[in-house]
Amino acid sequence: MEQSLIERINFLAKKSKAEGLTEEEAIEQKKLRQQYIAEWRKGVIQTLENTYVVDENGKRKLQKKNRS
Repeated sequence: MEQSLIERINFLAKKSKAEGLTEEEAIEQKKLRQQYIAEWRKGVIQTLENTYVVDENGKRKLQKKNRS
């Protein structure tokens, strides 16, 4: 995620606590948070798909699980 979008999320969070958000800003905040979470999940899934355990004989112990 671009740094400018993260900064915008943080700005809206601070403004929400300090003085509240307009309806448009609240909608923008919700969309930005959803986008951030989607990108975070994608990164976690990519990391987990490339993670495995090797036993003492050098064989992989974990298999990929098909996601539906």
